[in-house]
Amino acid sequence: MNDPSSRTDSVHATCIALGEAGLLIRGPSGAGKSTLALLLLDRAALMQRPASLVADDRVRLTRQGGTVLAHADPTLGDRIEVRGLGLLPVADVLPSVPIRLVVDCVADAPRLPENPLSRTRLLDVDLPSLCLDAALRRSGLAPRLVLDALAACAGVASGTHCPVLRLTPLPRP
Repeated sequence: MNDPSSRTDSVHATCIALGEAGLLIRGPSGAGKSTLALLLLDRAALMQRPASLVADDRVRLTRQGGTVLAHADPTLGDRIEVRGLGLLPVADVLPSVPIRLVVDCVADAPRLPENPLSRTRLLDVDLPSLCLDAALRRSGLAPRLVLDALAACAGVASGTHCPVLRLTPLPRP
């Protein structure tokens, strides 16, 4: 019998750790996943908070009980793609992190969603998610929204930043 708690997957995404909270950024090629990750790492550095790259382009997912862990693809290591500059090494890399928020980079999103935070499933684990459309990512607000969403979902904002928006996570089904 297949044990669901031992499932694995590989996804086209970027993952960073903000403190001990993993952030999985998904989207099609060229959507700005790596750019958003670098903006968040930069914001954390400016705030003198711990933040690390876990994986860029390919993220391995494993499940331990009710937790989904993100791991780097061993062939890519400590590099992140910076469009126009190539694959560049990153100063701080973690081997794995528990995912606390999934961010989906999409072309378009509803203008007035019922709740900006929703839920998604990875390896049969229900996780909070945030959908960011291209216009929002270009506006420069994406890092702030991601940090506010992470604060609402994972309780990691304490001492890490001052939330601007009060986002309310949807309850687990």
